Amino acid sequence: MIIGVSSASAMVTLRERTTQYGVIVNLPHDHTAASVNAAVTGAFTAIPAHMKRTLTWDQGVEMARHQDLTAATGVRIFFAERSSPWQRGANENYNGLLRQYFPKGSNLASHSQAHVIHVMRELNERPPERPRLRHPGSPFRQRNSLHTNPLT
Repeated sequence: MIIGVSSASAMVTLRERTTQYGVIVNLPHDHTAASVNAAVTGAFTAIPAHMKRTLTWDQGVEMARHQDLTAATGVRIFFAERSSPWQRGANENYNGLLRQYFPKGSNLASHSQAHVIHVMRELNERPPERPRLRHPGSPFRQRNSLHTNPLT
């Protein structure tokens, strides 16, 4: 979840672990447990069953009614340990990407549903980032290689 200025607005973010597909749901008025449950339940209706087996929450008060969410959707919910964002790394990374479109300190309620869908589509259609490979002859590779070339 990302929170807007003065905690008046929020966006729920969901990230599928295998495909890295992301969903954004705007909560322009509040982010109570009831609002979050309704938003997530609505978002889950469009997602295929094989992509919604479990959900890992952080430990915010917005997740207080997680039993109701499980009853409504059938999705098992787990909680990350407090102050352990790496346990939800894909979602934390997604939230960081979203901040390029929805900066901290901004009013998230000012964004239309069409704009939120556009951002979600743009991020989901972005090609995956590949690790940078070093050329076998690069100085970095030669200095740090366990098998050094006897001709160098």
